[in-house]
Amino acid sequence: MLANQRREKILELITEDGTARVTELSKIFKVSEVTIRQDLDKLEQDGLISREYGGAYLKSLSHQVQSFSFQHRENMDKKARIGQKAAEYIHDGDTIIIDSGSTTTEIAKNILDRKNLTIVTNAINIPFIIGGQPGITVLLTSGEFKAPTLSLTGQKAAEFFENVNVDKLFLATAGVTLRAGLTYPSLSDLPVKKAMIEAASTVYLVADSTKLGKQALASLGALSLIHYIITNDDIKPEYRTEFSKHGIEFIIA
Repeated sequence: MLANQRREKILELITEDGTARVTELSKIFKVSEVTIRQDLDKLEQDGLISREYGGAYLKSLSHQVQSFSFQHRENMDKKARIGQKAAEYIHDGDTIIIDSGSTTTEIAKNILDRKNLTIVTNAINIPFIIGGQPGITVLLTSGEFKAPTLSLTGQKAAEFFENVNVDKLFLATAGVTLRAGLTYPSLSDLPVKKAMIEAASTVYLVADSTKLGKQALASLGALSLIHYIITNDDIKPEYRTEFSKHGIEFIIA
């Protein structure tokens, strides 16, 4: 991996997790700690992160937590349409998992009228959106707080799903390709998302068209893990054809 490619992946990871340690990055990218420090120094010089002893953190992290906002706010018009479409597949009496993220948050905004609904989530913002609605029960996982996605992550969050069985999972992703499958910038989310998938009878991946063909650092697994992709209508025709060949059904918002 070239230096500029590595720095791009490091920035993606810090943007996703909020912080990163030099020792962890050295292991992930299989380069020396001296090299990682040089990468972080360059990213700081470019005004993208702030350095601290032993690592770095996202410059906007403190403001984001205080304002209860997402780091990822791009393509919100597409995400809103996807959230509306996904909500059509949630019915009174369902038991569901809603993953954390800006797209999945749009789903929660569109199911306020459901009755006898049980939601399990690792997103700390979703209970504030929907938890006060009569007839809706929200279960929030334990885990380590991850500010950029307003979520709980890590092994404790994954363990929460061990004895959980739900009808449907609405899963978020950073990138999806035929070769790498479902990919994410952060390793910490992988056990949580695997546990969610194992707990659900039907898995809906919610991803705007910019995620199709994009590959992030860490791979969750093959596309066979999911049953449907809910996305917007300007996806490239070749993606739709190739994904369909592999048994993935598209739902267009």
